[in-house]
Amino acid sequence: AAQRQQDELWLSQFLSRRRAAPLAPPPPPPVAACPSGARELLVAALGPVARLAGLCRTLRQREAEGDEAGWAQARDEAEEARRQLQEAVRPLREPGYREALQRKAEKARKRRQRLQRRKQEARAAREEEAARAAEREAKIDQWRAKCIQEVKEKNREQELKAAADSVLSEVRKKQADTKRMVDILLGLEKLRKLRKEAAGRKGVCPPPWADEEFETQVESLKTLLKSRTELYEAEERALRVMLEGEQEEERKREIEKKQKREREKLLQQKLEIDSKLFGNPDEFPLAHLLQPFRDYYLQAEHSVAALIQIRHEWDRYLVPADHSEGSCIPPGWVLPTLPSSDTWATAVR
Repeated sequence: AAQRQQDELWLSQFLSRRRAAPLAPPPPPPVAACPSGARELLVAALGPVARLAGLCRTLRQREAEGDEAGWAQARDEAEEARRQLQEAVRPLREPGYREALQRKAEKARKRRQRLQRRKQEARAAREEEAARAAEREAKIDQWRAKCIQEVKEKNREQELKAAADSVLSEVRKKQADTKRMVDILLGLEKLRKLRKEAAGRKGVCPPPWADEEFETQVESLKTLLKSRTELYEAEERALRVMLEGEQEEERKREIEKKQKREREKLLQQKLEIDSKLFGNPDEFPLAHLLQPFRDYYLQAEHSVAALIQIRHEWDRYLVPADHSEGSCIPPGWVLPTLPSSDTWATAVR
């Protein structure tokens, strides 16, 4: 009976509080589904959830202790916390909210992926442009170094030629001086002879030792001038040989440069023809699969027997250029013609 009275008292108190409680405000309008709003709702629900968990523990403790009043108060607070939690998560339970939230989250994810892909493409484009710029710079540096080397070689050749010309001019000047000295010596001999003849007509004769001394000095000078002349002629021949050697080296270098340019041009043409016939080896990763075919078609370059056999097979079809039933064999590869339509061009590409 006492328990029944307590229950009735608690029920009357509970009903009086429910009647005295103010009316709940009308629910707010539905919240638009968006990831940020859902995140805010979940953060706002953390407080009531934590409070409700604490009140549940309190209820179990009050029930274990047999405290009816404390249990009733904790129950009321738990009801209030549950109502707040339901109010906080009410937008999440609205029909279509979850689907709309999933659609917006998927849209945001795709947008992030699209932005990330654009960033990656932009980064790849920048890296490719940087690689192309570096390649252009390397080619420019190589071309500049080549030009500088050619200018240095040309300047060195000009300097050597100028030095050789200078030395040759000095040698020629010395030869001219030697020849002038020889002419002066001959003039002195002729002058002495004329003066001796004039003195003889006057009855004045020089002593014999004077003639001998003069002849000795003249012969000594002639010997000296002759040795100088031979020395200068040897120097001139050596310089001429050196100049001819330099000119020959220059001609050889020019010929080698011309041959190198021709080889590079022929190699470039061969690469273009091979690219048109067999594809670009850089773009075709399975180029090694074509190696047996290359070996087959190039076997004549490595075997005389294969060359004779292939030549024998080709010679059976040789005809004059003006033959009415055929044409002569082309000297090189027969390149494909350009596509006749855009559709065929797309198929070729």
